[in-house]
Amino acid sequence: MMKKVVTFGEIMMRLATPGYERFCQANQFNISFGGGEANVAVSLANYGIETEFVTRLPQNDLAASCVKELRKYSVGTSHIIYGGERLGIYFLETGAVARASKVIYDRAHSSVSEIQPGMIDWDKTFENAGWFHWTGITPAISQGAAEVCREAITEARKRGITVSCDLNYRKNLWKYGKTASEIMPDLVAGCDIILGNEEDAEKVFGIKPEQFDATRTGGDVDAASFESVCRQLSMKFPQAQKIIITLRGSINANHNTWGGVLWDGKKLYLSPRYDITHIVDRVGGGDSFMGGLIYGLLSYPENDQKALNFAVAASCLKHTIYGDFNMVTVKEVENLMGGDASGRVSR
Repeated sequence: MMKKVVTFGEIMMRLATPGYERFCQANQFNISFGGGEANVAVSLANYGIETEFVTRLPQNDLAASCVKELRKYSVGTSHIIYGGERLGIYFLETGAVARASKVIYDRAHSSVSEIQPGMIDWDKTFENAGWFHWTGITPAISQGAAEVCREAITEARKRGITVSCDLNYRKNLWKYGKTASEIMPDLVAGCDIILGNEEDAEKVFGIKPEQFDATRTGGDVDAASFESVCRQLSMKFPQAQKIIITLRGSINANHNTWGGVLWDGKKLYLSPRYDITHIVDRVGGGDSFMGGLIYGLLSYPENDQKALNFAVAASCLKHTIYGDFNMVTVKEVENLMGGDASGRVSR
C-alpha cells in the first residue's frame, strides 16, 4: 500500500469571468477554488492515492465551502489549521487567440500569508507519509510562509520522505522584500524531484537553454536543447534524483503544443508531443503535470519514461477541463497514452 502524499500551500477562491469576457465586460463571476498544491492533491486523489492538503484558513463560511470542495474529491483536510481573517482570491480573465489570459491576485494578508513556524504539527501531519510536495508560490507569499515551507522540508527529510517541488516562478508575488533567487536555492536544495519550465530556471537560477524564446516558438520546441538546463540544475542541486522540464509551445491562447523532458542524472527522456488545438482552461496545467508525475513515479518506479508520459498525457487532458482541478481518472490518462485521442463518446 502506498504511503500518503502531503502537499502544503495556499488555496484561493477563483473568480473567473464567464466564457471569454473581459473584466470590463463581466457583471458576474464563476466561483471555484484552486491553488498549486491543492490542485496536485486533487489529481492524486482522483488517481486513488491518499492525499493530505495542509494550509491555514480563516474560520468563515467561504473557507468551509473550500474545505467541502476538497473533501468532495477525497482530499484529506484534517491537518488544515485555522486563524487569520481572509481567504485569498484570484480573478481570471480567459484569453482567446492572440489575447492572453490575465490574472489579478487579491491575496494580501490572507490567513496562510500570516502563518508562522510552529503552527503546524508536522509530526502528526507526516504520519504514514511517503511524499511531500510544495511549490515556489508558497515562499513567494510571505517571509512566514517561506519559513514554514523550510520547516516542512526539514521535517520531511528527517523522516526520509521524498520531497518534490514545482519551481513555479510568479514575478507578481515576490513583494515582501526578498527575491526568488535569495529564498529558493536553500529550499530547493532539500528536494529529490524538481519540476520547472524554461522561465522558472532562468528567472530563479539564471539557467536557460540557448537560442530559445517561449514567446516566439510557434509551437516548435526542441526538447533536446533542454538537456543543458537539466544538467545545470542537477549540478546546482546534487540532492535531486530527477529534474523535469515542461515544454509548452504557444501558437496562440487557444492552441499550444505540450510535452516534457526528464533527466535522471544520466539519461534524458523525451515525452510524446501533444497538439492541443482547443484549450478549455490552461490554469492548473503545470499542477496537473506534477500530479501525474508523482503518480507515475510512485506507480512505475522502474520506468521513468512511462512516468513522464503519464504526466504529459494527464496534463494534456487537463487543458480540456474547466477550473483549476484535473478531474480525470487513471484509465482516461492511460487511454490517451495508448493513442486514443479521438474524443469518441464512451457508452
